[in-house]
Amino acid sequence: MEHLNRIELKGRIGTIRINDVNGTKVAHFSVITEHLYKTRDGNAVSESTWFNVTAWNSRDMPAFEKLAKGMPVYVCGRMRTSRYSSADGMEKIYYEILANKIRFVAEDDGEQAR
Repeated sequence: MEHLNRIELKGRIGTIRINDVNGTKVAHFSVITEHLYKTRDGNAVSESTWFNVTAWNSRDMPAFEKLAKGMPVYVCGRMRTSRYSSADGMEKIYYEILANKIRFVAEDDGEQAR
């Protein structure tokens, strides 16, 4: 059986944090996506979802300094789940996208910029 863990997002960047880990840059940022649809009675609905993204510097990554809040991006990667205990002792689950490719998206036509 072949296993597959792949996610593709096209949305806008929210918060950004860039760190240096043992000489390698890692970017942690959020991406918001929107799904627009109409209900049975014709009312327009916008459903927004935030994703946490982690990207390590590599040849398939843009210069992290070019990432900016509100910028449209395409992210390809895999989903990872982590468990931890919060300060109050409650077990929490953290979902993140480990990006292996990030591309800037042109605003005018929505296609991937190269």
